[in-house]
Formats: sequence, structure tokens, C-alpha cells
Amino acid sequence: MKIRKESGKRLWLVIGVFWLVAVGGGMVVLRNYENTSGAEGDPPTKWPVQSRIPRTTGLPTIVVMGHPKCPCTRATIGELAVMMARLHNRATAVVVFVRPHGTPDGWDDTDLRRSAAEIPGVTVMSDLDEVEVDRFNADVSGQTMLYNANGKLLYSGGITASRGHSGDNDGRSSIVSLVTDGTAKLTRTPVFGCALRTPKSLTGEKL
Repeated sequence: MKIRKESGKRLWLVIGVFWLVAVGGGMVVLRNYENTSGAEGDPPTKWPVQSRIPRTTGLPTIVVMGHPKCPCTRATIGELAVMMARLHNRATAVVVFVRPHGTPDGWDDTDLRRSAAEIPGVTVMSDLDEVEVDRFNADVSGQTMLYNANGKLLYSGGITASRGHSGDNDGRSSIVSLVTDGTAKLTRTPVFGCALRTPKSLTGEKL
């Protein structure tokens, strides 16, 4: 009987060790995922003349490229709300949600889009066939750009510190500083989010 009890204890000890290893490994993987940025976009240094994204004369324009179904972008929208409150009519912002070719009407009508539309000073638009994404050379959802009133690129990057996490970050601080003071320590930061371009296999379009 004593041998069986000792064997049982050893078995539970082994199970416990494996469980701790599994949990620890999962946490490492999650942490690495959260802190891994996407491909850096290379937006044009001057506002594309063909772009249909609206601008307000005399004010800087903040452009956020977003995928309507990217959970990571919820934090970006939250940071945009904080940023627009601090800028208080000193800049306008446009959130451009991609809508790939072949997707039905309403495909991009998500809670994320509605949240963005509720932010004062923010315009929301659909990017049918991902035309604007191509014009601004964006690759990752959450890619944010600041252009001054003359159409010059001042900042490009993300406005979250990691994937899906809200809070103070270099991107948000840089944009606020550029709009209010005309300068910032950083003009480019990593972008944390999902890929903007949806594979055709996920849109319903025939390959």
C-alpha cells in the first residue's frame, strides 16, 4: 500500500511539472506574439494626389489603416480616442477599413468600425479593393500616419506599445507632440496588428 501511495505521489509530481512547463511555455509564446511587430509600411512622403481620403484644409491629417476584423486594432482605436481628445480640434483623423474585392455589403460593418465612428473628429471610410492601402503602402492593421496641412509625412508607425495593449506609448506621444509642438523624438515606430490584406481564400472570392 505504501509503495502505491509513493508511486501516486510521484505521478502527480510529474504531472505537476509538465503542467508548469506547459503553462510557462504558453506564456512565453503569448508574450512573444504580443511583442512581435508586423511588416513596416513605407508610406509616401507626400500625400498621394489620387487618394480619396478626406482632408480638412489647414489642419494635419491622421490616417489609420485598419482591418475591420482584427482584434488587435481595438487597442489602436482606443488610443486614437485618447489622442483626439488631447489634440482637441488641432487635427482631423480618418480610419480607413479595408474591404477586399469579392466581399459582400456589410462585411466591414463591425463593432470595431462603429467604435471608431463614435470618436469626435474622426471620419470612417471603407477601402474597397484595398486601393488606399496600396496608395499608402500599408501592410499591418493599425498603421498610422500623420501628414501636415501641406501633405508632408511627419510620422508613420503604430500607436500601441504591443499587440492589443492600451496605454502610454511612443507612437501616440509622437503624434501629439508633432501636432502641438511641431517636433518629436521619434517619427517612426513599430506597428502591432494583423495583416491588412485578406487572402482570397477567406473573402469568398474565387481563386
